[in-house]
Amino acid sequence: MTPHDLAEAGAHLASLGLSPGSSGNLSIREGDRVLITPTGADLAAIDANALTVLALDGTHLDGPRPSKEFPLHTAFYRRDPATRAVIHLHSRHAAAQSCRPPWSAHSALPPLTPYFVMRVGQTPLLPYAPPGDAQQAADLERLPFPFKAALLQNHGPVTSGPTLEAAVAAAVELEETSALLLTLGELPARVLTREEAGAMAEKYGMPWSG
Repeated sequence: MTPHDLAEAGAHLASLGLSPGSSGNLSIREGDRVLITPTGADLAAIDANALTVLALDGTHLDGPRPSKEFPLHTAFYRRDPATRAVIHLHSRHAAAQSCRPPWSAHSALPPLTPYFVMRVGQTPLLPYAPPGDAQQAADLERLPFPFKAALLQNHGPVTSGPTLEAAVAAAVELEETSALLLTLGELPARVLTREEAGAMAEKYGMPWSG
């Protein structure tokens, strides 16, 4: 993954309408450094030559001032060494879903489709905190069960992955699943059984506790 890959991913997410205005931030990990979009960056027009460079502990090493959400990014990298990309968006349906009660203690969303389990996995809802809150990031880092995505209450989604492509796919699938749930509203809906979701999670190496 390169800075140009990050810029292309931002443009792709913006083209899908998942990053209104200057909202959202992306990062990739290079060894013991994190390259993240600077504060106020428009994901549709990321300058690959003007990214912020951070240490894994969040120390600002080079480049412009980082997005205020950088603690979330570095928390994901520290809790799982396999993580190489993190995406935080304010996508409409996932943000709306973050305002609703969670489906379970381990996932804000149920296993509505196999693709949600395959590409996102269990997605805990983190209690509300102001944007950029370091304590919220610390709480995320200490959660005692595996996950690769989370919803920030009354805020929006954050996804991660071993590749930038995986993190992007998770962000898109999380938005789509949220849209499906909001479309269903109070209508009765079948979700995958514990066995069905567990089998999908095991096959694709995704976290799912049911």
